[in-house]
Amino acid sequence: MEPSELTDLSEEYAYLDRGGFSSEKFKIELRGLPKYYGIAELKKLMNQKLGLNTSKIKRPKNGSFWLYACFQNEEDRVKAIAALNGFSWKGKTLIAEAANPAPDPLVRKRKQEEDGRASDKKIKDDNKSQEERLKDAATPYWNIPYDEQLKLKEKEIRHILMKYDNEVWKINKERRDEIEAKQKLHNGLSFELKPIEPSPITEGYRNKCEFTVGIDEESKKPTVGLRLGSYATGTVAVAPIESMKHISEEMKKAVLVFQEFVRKSNMAPFSPADYSGYWRYLTVRHSKFNGDIMLIIALHPQTLTVEDLKKLKTDLVEHFSSEESVSCGIRSLYYLLIAKRRPGEDASKPVHLMGSTHIIDVILGRQFRISPEAFFQVNTAGAEIMYQKAIELSQASSESTLLDICCGTGTIGLCFAKHCGRVLGLELVAEAVRDARSNAELNGIENCEFYAGKAEEILPSVLARAGGDQLVAVVDPPRAGLHMRAITQLRNTQKVRRLVYMSCSPASAVKNFVDLSRASSKTLRGAPFTPVCAIPVDMFPHTKHLELVILFERENENHTSKEEPEVVKVEDSVAVKAEIECDQK
Repeated sequence: MEPSELTDLSEEYAYLDRGGFSSEKFKIELRGLPKYYGIAELKKLMNQKLGLNTSKIKRPKNGSFWLYACFQNEEDRVKAIAALNGFSWKGKTLIAEAANPAPDPLVRKRKQEEDGRASDKKIKDDNKSQEERLKDAATPYWNIPYDEQLKLKEKEIRHILMKYDNEVWKINKERRDEIEAKQKLHNGLSFELKPIEPSPITEGYRNKCEFTVGIDEESKKPTVGLRLGSYATGTVAVAPIESMKHISEEMKKAVLVFQEFVRKSNMAPFSPADYSGYWRYLTVRHSKFNGDIMLIIALHPQTLTVEDLKKLKTDLVEHFSSEESVSCGIRSLYYLLIAKRRPGEDASKPVHLMGSTHIIDVILGRQFRISPEAFFQVNTAGAEIMYQKAIELSQASSESTLLDICCGTGTIGLCFAKHCGRVLGLELVAEAVRDARSNAELNGIENCEFYAGKAEEILPSVLARAGGDQLVAVVDPPRAGLHMRAITQLRNTQKVRRLVYMSCSPASAVKNFVDLSRASSKTLRGAPFTPVCAIPVDMFPHTKHLELVILFERENENHTSKEEPEVVKVEDSVAVKAEIECDQK
């Protein structure tokens, strides 16, 4: 190898010696993984059952049969290889080996460009303006008429649901004739797919956005905007947001007020390339009800002293008390310190600096207090349509008990409350449960109860409180879907006759749909659920994403065991550390 090549190679790995921890230093490759598994499930196996100390897991895509796991030091890496190599998990024998660190993508990209080896995509992007590149990255449908966007999304959701049908057809021979007969009635699907519900608002619809603080590659100035790409693709540049369709004008003004402070502060934006700098990102929450805006400013403290931070907070309060800040609706200000965490260490919480601690928004006539970290659908007007469709599909009545699984701050259950006799909400995050109870009190709603804990663990006890035979379940899980134990509990609870599943990632939810529909077995004792009707809702105009609301009904089955799951005692306010199964999206 030529000396120049050695220099280039060493430069690509120089980040390992810059100081500061890199997860690439102590990495293993884990192969032979089962077809179905969750990252939280794998972390639990590694860190709890095997006593390892995993700091990060890097999976190329969902369902991948291999991935990288990273550790804090060589001792932990050696221990992990010894424990995992040859370990049997879900019928598969795992293979664990040491993995080499990846080259710095920024350096590699620069070298490729210098050598004339830029990718076809890079050459194509170079012919576009920065504004076009940002629109392509954040809103890939920005230049497609809205009616055409809806047609593309309808085509994609039909394709995803056909995958579900094909999977059920493969695993359940007894139902093949029935599935094929239904497909003739519903244009190739075994159930009805309604036309997509368009978003009532297509411009400036987002009520929450997270903006990165970085350097604008055109102006070379510190800028609060959106990333043009990811570090993994060799991009750290940030572009301004003035032209973005999905961001409101009020939110854009608030961003500029903060950007003015950043540029005057003499504190550089944080750099993911060398971990220097301070300003990380700005989260903006915007009430579509009264226009109030909440800001959460995130920064890395680096070597700032307590006195430095105290002065910074004072300066922030003074800046955001200005007439300009008040005129653009800023009513609440928080700041958040972000530094490298040790494994098992809780993330820091936003600190309130000035104004209100919450902002208020409204869905279907219900008011909701929104705290800095609370989950709330990003398209308020679209959420009204989605929740109304869920209410209609559920056919809930005054005799019904609604089971709201992954209830977050109670938005779905509280919107259902006047349509049913009782609402029982389950949520992993204890703070969200406290917000849900506050929201019930704010709206004078007395037929809702909320419980904190993992859905699969507290579901039996909550079900025991339900009583009656008209039990309707609504689930709105994160992208990864429901844990298999929660699916099993729902299958084995005969009183749940109707289930409304709301998914922000239908492709990821297909496995849950299939498990709900599997034939009865020793584990899934209850009769299967069958999809009856699906309604796509466009919550994200100008992007490829949508929400899906799908109704499942329990099949009639006389020979199914009537045994209910064992009841486990649960307290009303169990605080459980976050895992992915029922976290906020």
